[in-house]
Amino acid sequence: MTATVPLPQGSYTPRATPLDLTPGAGVLSSRTVFSAAHVVAEPYADIGPDDPAAVDWESTLAFRRHLWSHGLGVAEAMDTAQRGMGLDWAGAAELIRRSAAEAKAVGGRIACGVGTDQLLPFSEPTLAEVRSAYEEQLALAETNGVQPILMASRALVKAAQSPEDYLATYAHLLRQASEPVILHWLGPMFDPALEGYWGSADLDEATDTFLKVIAEHPDKVDGIKISLLDAAREIDVRRRLPGGVRCYTGDDFNYPELIAGDERGFSHALLGIFDPLGPLAAHAVRVLDTGDVDGFRALLDPTVELSRHLFQRPTRFYKTGVVFLAWLAGHQDHFTMVGGLQSARSLPHLATAYELADGLGLFPDPELAAHRMRALLAVHGGAR
Repeated sequence: MTATVPLPQGSYTPRATPLDLTPGAGVLSSRTVFSAAHVVAEPYADIGPDDPAAVDWESTLAFRRHLWSHGLGVAEAMDTAQRGMGLDWAGAAELIRRSAAEAKAVGGRIACGVGTDQLLPFSEPTLAEVRSAYEEQLALAETNGVQPILMASRALVKAAQSPEDYLATYAHLLRQASEPVILHWLGPMFDPALEGYWGSADLDEATDTFLKVIAEHPDKVDGIKISLLDAAREIDVRRRLPGGVRCYTGDDFNYPELIAGDERGFSHALLGIFDPLGPLAAHAVRVLDTGDVDGFRALLDPTVELSRHLFQRPTRFYKTGVVFLAWLAGHQDHFTMVGGLQSARSLPHLATAYELADGLGLFPDPELAAHRMRALLAVHGGAR
């Protein structure tokens, strides 16, 4: 019998066998699915909290190959990669270059975040400086053959005085884009500095501005990613999109129902939770590819409890749980994060994440996961 793990919530007996989630053949057909992917820190780097991040490039790229092997796309250098929370623009640029080359080598689909984070965080940028920063990052993406994801910009929040400033900024960028981009609306629950994006704290007014950007440039917008954790709003926006513009759900609370859709449409996916759920998510979408919506929901609905746990407030610290589960699953040999973000969640929070993930059968080697969980408890004085 498998030895128990002494979790803070009580003794837990690990699952004996994982789900059979071997890599699938070919791409997913009924939905376009991106996993936003985390970065693996270099644990022995002799750096301080104010130094640039030290990244273990071999392990970071190996995790992307893992996602591609299951037919998922990779959304690179997004907030899941600790963009703006440990990974600066220089690190993100290197990540994009390396991942783009890896994607080309293995035939994997990739898109990457384009933002303005080379601007100093405490500066007061002008709109011209915001545009220039976006242009620099857009050029890097296009030079490396990667689809751009125009991320919400903290600097634009500071510089913009009205919705018209957002409209003008995005129009300027979309005119320059050589291929259709993905627009990303990241809510303040993920980044408090983005409060009032699109020129208004009123979500109805912000939505109208967002949709106006798309309506004026439908040929330059492949799709939109909405990360507001509001299923009803996403469905409303999805139904108002011009023909040919996709909705990529970024809702880590309601993704099964949004991807499954209804008689009036469905969402594709670009999700941080598909970092730890990658193999299971790909398997579920392959079931959906056959038209079996009930089978898809039966596989993915039980994962929502884990996702809601990882993304509980403060939501921006969900990355800690994502990297923790990657360590338990054997995708990296340590639980260290850039910027020291491994300290951002409590031991009881991590213990619950382990129990929920193990119950879903996510760990390829349940005994390895249990061994590492026991070690973490022991280091923190919690093993008893």
